[in-house]
Amino acid sequence: MTVRDSRMLWEMLMLEGFQAGLSWLTVLRRREGFRKAFAGFDPVQVAQFDEADSERLMQDPGIIRARAKIQATIGNARAYLTMQEQGEDFSTFCWNMVPGAPVRNETEQVLTCSPASEALSKALKKRGFKFVGPVIVYAWMQAVGMVVDHDPTCFRYGER
Repeated sequence: MTVRDSRMLWEMLMLEGFQAGLSWLTVLRRREGFRKAFAGFDPVQVAQFDEADSERLMQDPGIIRARAKIQATIGNARAYLTMQEQGEDFSTFCWNMVPGAPVRNETEQVLTCSPASEALSKALKKRGFKFVGPVIVYAWMQAVGMVVDHDPTCFRYGER
């Protein structure tokens, strides 16, 4: 699946941040809880969250209650909006960091990051994003279709 919608890309990146250190199943089982807790992942609304909202979210059993990840999501909404205000579309920015995407991992190694994920991570951090290290960004790049990293024995390996 290729994702190009800026808001959806942002939502998926936020969920990748929450997944760090946990299984994807943990996040997937709470996806609707996340959407409810974070106003449908509307960056405009999330950017307005304050300390009371952070405390409310810390009590919400429908999400992963990690203070640093909650605060990063709120800050990332603000960074996302700052990019928009400066005329920088999130989708265009991200996809332009991966020329020729989707990039296929042609090595026999199982990668956890790449030069592209390191560069994109650095560029996001420069714009104020948190919880966007190169490993998180690489997993996100796989999820949104920027990277095709299937094992050669996988039935989806030949797809683009």
